[in-house]
Amino acid sequence: MKFSDSLKKNKDFQNVYNNGVSFANRYLVMYVLKNNTENNRIGISVSKKVGNSVIRHHITRLVRESYRLHEDMFDSGLDIVVIARVAARHVGYKEIESAVLHLGGLHRIIKKQNI
Repeated sequence: MKFSDSLKKNKDFQNVYNNGVSFANRYLVMYVLKNNTENNRIGISVSKKVGNSVIRHHITRLVRESYRLHEDMFDSGLDIVVIARVAARHVGYKEIESAVLHLGGLHRIIKKQNI
C-alpha cells in the first residue's frame, strides 16, 4: 500500500465509527471519514464470529490485497474501516474485490475513469 497507512489505534477506529458514514453489502461494511491529510488510512476488522484465526487472517489479506491493487482509484485524505461479515468466510478473492469496489462506489470515493 504505497499511498496508504493502517489504522492501528482503537481511538482511531472509534472516531471513524462514531463520525463516519457507513454502507454495507452482503460481505462487507465500510465506514469512511475524511482525515484532512493527503494519505488514506485503512483499518480492517474481522470478528471472531466469522471464524478461527486462520479464516480471519485470510479474509484480512483478501481485503487488504483488493484495496492495494485498486488503491490509485480511491480518493485521498480518507480514513476507511472495512468490517467483514460472516458471509465473507465462504467467498474468494473476486467476490471480496467486487464488494470493496461496490462499497467504494456507494461512498463515491472512487475516482471517475477518463474513457
